[in-house]
Amino acid sequence: MLSFNNTEISFSGKTNKDLKRSYWLFKLISYNWFVSMGKVLTNIALKLHLPIKGIIKATVFKQFCGGEDIKECDKSIKDLARFNIGTILDYSVEGKEAEKDLNACATETIATIAKAKADKSIPFCVFKVTGLARMHILEKVSANEELTKEEQKEFARVSHRVGTICKAAHDAGIPIFIDAEHSWVQNAIDDLANQMMALYNISKPIVYNTFQLYRKDRLGYLKHSFNNAVKGNYFLGAKLVRGAYMEKERARANEKRYPSPIHETKAETDTDYDSALLFCAENIDRIAICAGTHNEDSSMMLVDLMQKKNINSQNKHIYFSQLLGMSDHISFNLAEAGYNVAKYVPYGPVREVVPYLIRRAQENTSVKGQTGRELSLIMKEKERRNSSN
Repeated sequence: MLSFNNTEISFSGKTNKDLKRSYWLFKLISYNWFVSMGKVLTNIALKLHLPIKGIIKATVFKQFCGGEDIKECDKSIKDLARFNIGTILDYSVEGKEAEKDLNACATETIATIAKAKADKSIPFCVFKVTGLARMHILEKVSANEELTKEEQKEFARVSHRVGTICKAAHDAGIPIFIDAEHSWVQNAIDDLANQMMALYNISKPIVYNTFQLYRKDRLGYLKHSFNNAVKGNYFLGAKLVRGAYMEKERARANEKRYPSPIHETKAETDTDYDSALLFCAENIDRIAICAGTHNEDSSMMLVDLMQKKNINSQNKHIYFSQLLGMSDHISFNLAEAGYNVAKYVPYGPVREVVPYLIRRAQENTSVKGQTGRELSLIMKEKERRNSSN
């Protein structure tokens, strides 16, 4: 019987030292004041070039990241593969705007595709369009604002980067996720994703768009995207997530005085997420999904749907995914039960991935029960190991 409470399986990849480090890390980030203070102090220290890289790398970086470059991620890739868990290499450098940095991000993403082609333990690759484009240009395109001639050229370069990456993924036979982002730049991202799916998803799903189900309109948009895929005779690739920018979305909506695109309650988000899972399961012949969730109920619901609809646990159209360093009780128990699982493994220079690390810390304090659940499972496993000695 599949159970997310089996801590022996959940933490089979962690030593006692790993467990102890994880316990104290989650204990610290359970305090809002600590995370807030840590964000300010870390940013100040980095700006002043204080020697804190070692501290970050030995603690929060070690928990949530695979390494500073692809080579350094090899250990995480192999460690996960031992338990039949795949790796999704996620180059997590963000917030760049210079052309050379945007080109460098595209080059790095293509390098992850080459790595995946050579290593069967890497079933997917991923990129953010904001790693390839300035936020300003994506915002104007999303709002259907008229672009200057220079901006038209700039967006053409963005489209070229996206196209180059997706072609490389197609040629290598490696599926690739296009991550979702803030609602005010998502229209441009959706259009790019749809163009790439129509081009490269003819014989099998290669390009996946990401649907944030905490948005009120995304369940409808998922169904709309499927209808377009059917009409265009291509597969819909869909990564389903709840969403990661709730506070920013609501704050911006309040500031600019438009209705918040985000559901008012978590229950509404949960309902839409589970409805999306059901819709995809009912159309699994033409949809390939990655259920990106740390929610136990949704994960178990998808397992139940697969069993009821006689969908094989190894069907390549269904993957479960969680972030490295989080929700191992879901990832490891699903993999042990024979389901397709892949962990997002962020990487990049320590100084460059600090924004990502801060988001992970904030997420663990803002998601109700997330840190408490991680801590309780770690404590349960520590007690089990102590009693068995």
